[in-house]
Amino acid sequence: MDRALLEKSIRHTFAVEAESIAALEQKLDMGTILKIVQTLGDCKGKVLVAGCGTSSAAAKKIAHSLCCVEVPACYINPSDAVHGGLGMLQEEDVLILVSKGGNTQEIVNFIPACKTKKALLIGVTENLESVLAKQSDIVYNVRVDREPCPFNMLATASTLAVISAFDAVCIALMHYTHYTREQFSVIHPGGAVGARLLDHEK
Repeated sequence: MDRALLEKSIRHTFAVEAESIAALEQKLDMGTILKIVQTLGDCKGKVLVAGCGTSSAAAKKIAHSLCCVEVPACYINPSDAVHGGLGMLQEEDVLILVSKGGNTQEIVNFIPACKTKKALLIGVTENLESVLAKQSDIVYNVRVDREPCPFNMLATASTLAVISAFDAVCIALMHYTHYTREQFSVIHPGGAVGARLLDHEK
């Protein structure tokens, strides 16, 4: 084992990922973020989120975080969606599709049903020339300069960037909807967070 090489690799990964997150403030369009906050905050239906591969991990985190700020959301599996699961999507809903390249077929498959049902589509991609970007009502263009892996391919920094980009949306939603600590204590009674919330109410 070449300890020096491995330690260098580890430090490099931390540095690249930290730089990628720090750069989002300048790279992300503030007008788009505010539009997403308003769209989700005013949504009368529910929010469905989907992605494939590492994007599915980001999609699941986005759905969970939205639920934590009282924006009803759920992850929908792309393969199940096109075998009847898209019946969950209705006109007042918002569909968030996450695809780094924006042309992932399993994700593109969602688009016709979304258009037919007149749901609002938010596309999350780094590729503005992709099918997803061109078909979306709102495009959240989240991109990083590079991945830390030697091939610049393994979606690590880019996945964290998508999660961070929606963390910003979720925290802004707390302000937009005037979300309270009391609301949070109702839906998060478990774990250390729940204990702190319930103790605060005493």
